[in-house]
Parts: sequence; C-alpha cells; structure tokens
Amino acid sequence: MKTDPRHDAHAIVEIDYRLTLVELCRACDAQEDQVRAWVNEGALVPEETLTGEWRFASASLPRARTAARLARDFEIDAPALALVLELMDEIERLKGMLR
Repeated sequence: MKTDPRHDAHAIVEIDYRLTLVELCRACDAQEDQVRAWVNEGALVPEETLTGEWRFASASLPRARTAARLARDFEIDAPALALVLELMDEIERLKGMLR
C-alpha cells in the first residue's frame, strides 16, 4: 500500500528561509557593524532585495556563527576572518576530495 508522501514521517522538508541583518546578528550573537565588515570582506554574501536590504540564506547561519566565534575567541578583524574562513573552506574541499 502506497502512502501519501505529504504524510510520510520520514520525508525531508527543506525550508528556504532568508534572514534579515538583524535576525542574523541575533542568531550568531554579533554586532551589525561586524557583519557589515564581514560582508565587505566577502566572508558572508547576502542577497539584496529591491529595497536594498540584505537577506541572508538560512544556510549562511552556520558560517556566520563560526565567524562570530572566531572573531570573539581570537579577536581577529574582518580581513583576517575572511582569510580564515576561506582557508577552512579549502580544507573542507580538500577533505572531500580525499573521501
């Protein structure tokens, strides 16, 4: 007997939610000026709405939390933070190639 996939308890639900700058700051415990600096350095990439406001994909939240933790724990500035995140991305890419 087939079940309706809408009622499947094992179905994966993917929600494509966009966070505002304020929401992202609250979620990763960062100041707006910090996040703006990270964006200026390319560490985070927001989407711009028609009104010019930034929206961040929910998938960017783990990266923003990592950025906030690194900035707080190691007291590094935005350019250094962007470099560290880029190097972390490269390490993950290389690990993926080894698998």
